[in-house]
Amino acid sequence: MISKKKLLQAVSVSALSAVLAIGALTNAATVNAQAGINELTGLATTAPENQRPIAVMIDNDKRANPHYGLSEADVVYEMINSTHNNRVTRLMAVYKDYNSVSRIGNIRSTRPTNIMLAAEYNAVLIHDGGPFYIYPYFDATGLNHLSGGFSRIPNGKPREFTEYCTAGEAASRMAKAGYPSAYTAYEGQHYTFGANSLADDAGVAVATTVSVPFPHNSTQFVYNAATGTYDYYEFGSPVVDGDDKQQVTFTNVFLQDCDFTLLDKNGYMVYNCIGTNVGYYLTGGMVIPVTWLKTSYTGATKFYTLDGAELVVNPGKTYIALVPSDAWGQVGIK
Repeated sequence: MISKKKLLQAVSVSALSAVLAIGALTNAATVNAQAGINELTGLATTAPENQRPIAVMIDNDKRANPHYGLSEADVVYEMINSTHNNRVTRLMAVYKDYNSVSRIGNIRSTRPTNIMLAAEYNAVLIHDGGPFYIYPYFDATGLNHLSGGFSRIPNGKPREFTEYCTAGEAASRMAKAGYPSAYTAYEGQHYTFGANSLADDAGVAVATTVSVPFPHNSTQFVYNAATGTYDYYEFGSPVVDGDDKQQVTFTNVFLQDCDFTLLDKNGYMVYNCIGTNVGYYLTGGMVIPVTWLKTSYTGATKFYTLDGAELVVNPGKTYIALVPSDAWGQVGIK
């Protein structure tokens, strides 16, 4: 196992300089995306090339299952929502072509970390409230967001598990709020897409099963050789989308070692996601150690190989877990 110190030293001065330059680019009007290609996945899309994404806060309590629209997300973040309740996690799903998704949710409240991450994409954040700690982060990022008032769909569960964003709602709510559907700022491409077997990377190892130390949810991934993707498991069972009944699966899995600051005795916290630390990148049944770097509230998180080069990411859907540093040693990869 390569130490954190050596991993951090592996980020070259040139790589750091490049990312700092990216972080300084603000208020660019267009994404300069390739027509017909989703800049979040590197795959084909029918969405307008400059259409900004939405980021939706999705409950991850077992009572909220099944998730709707999760299999259609381009990028999914998972992180602990609180240090209470056995560190229950919450999801944030990012969609480029959101108008094609019939139902997303159920929707829950946001946290400060989600605001900083959604701002990386110039996304419109969809949530239902949150603790008062969120407001300075909205001010700092200037993030457009829509809170509450989405469709309530009876499902036999308590009211907090019944709110969903249905097809067309995001677009109509954005228009009503005066939020542009096109990018208003862009801080640099998140990923450099290309074929990458990881075979030539330092520290490469086989990775067919992954255990993420989220104790409440027991998050796991199992490599599916038939699809070449990592199937998502929680609570000991496959995560199957409630809408299209498909297994939720990802081409790319990132694990970030990220410490946090506790905000109060109620367990509210914020990840210290501006900075640099170590991580893992899994794809194609293999894993390599990486480093990550985020330079500002809105700057894109970038990933680097051990030689300091920016990581080449396989086209496809991506999962990112922010693993608390105090649990990083419990990550299991086999």
